[in-house]
Amino acid sequence: MNTLQEILRFFTENETPIYYINATPFNLIGAEEWIGGLQFINTVDSFAGQHPRVFVPPGATTHHLTGLADANSYLLKHPAVTQFVAPDGKALLLIFDEQAESLAQRLGLQVCLPPVALRHHLDSKVTTTELANRAGVASVSNVLARVESYAALRRAASVLGDDLVVQLPHGDSGNTTFFISGEDDFARHAEHIAAQPVVKVMRRIRCRQLTIEGCVTRHGTLVGPLQTELVGFAELTPFGGGWCGNEVFAARESAVLSAKIRQQAQQAVLAMGEQLKQTGYRGCFGLDLLLDQDTGALYLGEMNPRITGASPMTSQAMLEAGSAPLLLFHLLEWFGADYELDVAAFNREWLRAEGLASWSQMILEHTSGEPVVVSGAPRTGIWQMRSDGTMQFVRSAYQPSAIADENEALFLRTVNPGLPLNQGWGLGRILLRGRSMTDDYQLNERARAWIRGFKAHFQTHPVGRQMWAAA
Repeated sequence: MNTLQEILRFFTENETPIYYINATPFNLIGAEEWIGGLQFINTVDSFAGQHPRVFVPPGATTHHLTGLADANSYLLKHPAVTQFVAPDGKALLLIFDEQAESLAQRLGLQVCLPPVALRHHLDSKVTTTELANRAGVASVSNVLARVESYAALRRAASVLGDDLVVQLPHGDSGNTTFFISGEDDFARHAEHIAAQPVVKVMRRIRCRQLTIEGCVTRHGTLVGPLQTELVGFAELTPFGGGWCGNEVFAARESAVLSAKIRQQAQQAVLAMGEQLKQTGYRGCFGLDLLLDQDTGALYLGEMNPRITGASPMTSQAMLEAGSAPLLLFHLLEWFGADYELDVAAFNREWLRAEGLASWSQMILEHTSGEPVVVSGAPRTGIWQMRSDGTMQFVRSAYQPSAIADENEALFLRTVNPGLPLNQGWGLGRILLRGRSMTDDYQLNERARAWIRGFKAHFQTHPVGRQMWAAA
């Protein structure tokens, strides 16, 4: 294959079974349009049994699970899944452990991802910082240290100032990043921090958060378009540092991402991609970046060695520009098909960011501290915003490309009605044409209207004080 069009056609015509095994289809939403043979195996019945490429095994929607890795192991052990998958198929997963990796291999599936042990090692914020140091990618001033007490924290971080950010090596940043200015702040998280052999302690800065995806391939590291991140909006997430969405847009639409910042971000991906290649890693990864509002400096926040939550935006932006998404180059590392690619030219296209259509996504979570049972939820599909600010369901749809204009949204339900829901659990994903934030990183009124509208279509009732393990 010598052109991007030939690569797109290769996957459109693919007949090799590819299974995306995860709680929901979100990270690959719409990919069945451009990847032949792709099937979703999920625990959440987002499409109420109507999606022809989604398989939800019997009992999955009523089963209590303790995380995405647990959900994937549950699916791979399920007798119906064992019967459903072809033994010569390929598998993609988001978060999984050695058990799920082994189960997939026993089913005869080729896991199209680097080994779990390598991904877990690279997923550590401590490891990421060390790789960045070797790559020459700047991080916010930090120390890596064992912190068993507040006094130990102050000793280790004496040169970083009074306002600190402590990150645990592993875990979602919204739950494992702690902002500490005094002893009371530390006390609230002391048990989690002291349990770690080493944590990352950073000087706290006023920052905007960005994200960008790359893909380590046999021809070099490919880099997608730079995106802004939605973080900590109380309407969407209960976590002050919690990721809750993304935007991608052309350079002409806003000065918030200057040509210099776009270039620095791409260079960071290329440098980290080279470090990953040296470890034996291949495939997609994402970098979260911090843009200092006071100095304009760009720093590495963290790295996600996997397909990421920003992948739907990366894929849609590339498709609408007539290019091949990074996910296809990821898969080519396991397909063995021969292809040629001018990596530098590919990356220049996304650095210029001239032909990008604007897209955004918002992650809607249960924000109350009280657990509830969801008794009713909005349907997955296309919703339309009326002139009076109310919204209505207008048609079934499976892909972001079905959104006609900025008055429509694709909603993906990510919760099974009837199950208890804890604070921070996902309710749904809202995908939109156009931006969701202003240039000063506030939700725009259109985004707020969609959030209010979808929240109003959920029905819940309390379950008392009993808490269930997060799924």
